[in-house]
Amino acid sequence: MFDKSLDNKRYHTLNYYYKTKFKKKVSKISLNGNFSCPNFKNNQGCIFCSLSGSGDFAGDKNKNLKEQFDNIKTKMDKKWPNALYIAYFQANTNTYAPLDILKEKYEQVIKFPNVMGLNIATRSDAISQEVLDYLTDLNKRTFLTVELGLQSMHDRTLKFINRGHDLNNFEQMVKKLKKRNINVVVHIINGLPYETKNDMIQTAKYLNSLKIDGIKIHMLYILKNTKLEQIYNTQKFHVLNKDEYIDIVCEQLRYLNKNIVIHRITGDPKKEDLVAPSWLLKKFCVLNDIDKEMVKRNIYQGDKVDLN
Repeated sequence: MFDKSLDNKRYHTLNYYYKTKFKKKVSKISLNGNFSCPNFKNNQGCIFCSLSGSGDFAGDKNKNLKEQFDNIKTKMDKKWPNALYIAYFQANTNTYAPLDILKEKYEQVIKFPNVMGLNIATRSDAISQEVLDYLTDLNKRTFLTVELGLQSMHDRTLKFINRGHDLNNFEQMVKKLKKRNINVVVHIINGLPYETKNDMIQTAKYLNSLKIDGIKIHMLYILKNTKLEQIYNTQKFHVLNKDEYIDIVCEQLRYLNKNIVIHRITGDPKKEDLVAPSWLLKKFCVLNDIDKEMVKRNIYQGDKVDLN
């Protein structure tokens, strides 16, 4: 039995982390602060991004934050009436705005009922010094997590996907946040065009060396009306099948310290927007198959850390 799971998983689950830390059920409520993205403005965005800017499952930007929060909370209260909540600014780049606007939005939501934390999804090149100073103060008053998109440690890939920053920019921001004791969760994508299995495993090893607090592992999926769809239609690059993805995730987990929380372990596309791969639509099958494969191999998160 892995000691950081309540669900017979062999990796450090988010459910375990929240329940052991806060002694109650904790749920995230995804909000849309109607932010934009500097990369979309300057470089037409990452090639895989939809027009919603990674906010497909965030709240409705046409409603104010209180309305968004209450709509989701009402549904969650039916299942978990005494839960605590983390307000999650998910869509686009949620530090890309003047400081007074950030303060207005953040300070509002941390006062909502039963909100004990704040998750902010952003980019390493979109946190100014004054925002960093504010986050340092905010971290003293709420349970703050900053989520940074990296996708890959390989600069050639970052350039190919039009990421808009390099690895060094990302690494320096992680170090600045960690120096201020701010929790850092990093997003990576498996199956980016022309990356090998070893490339993806190297990304996991690299992040382990930065002593991040959590990770979200996604599978690349191709959405309609994106630059990635155009590239896929012309270059026909290889898209990972389910077995390949499961194999890579299992190996990545082995190189991540068991204290790193696994916030997500697969992608979650909308069916109507998806071009490929179709197997991602069966999310729970993917999750279950990862569990089965880890049992079959008798492996656990972190069991190869000493081999880095």
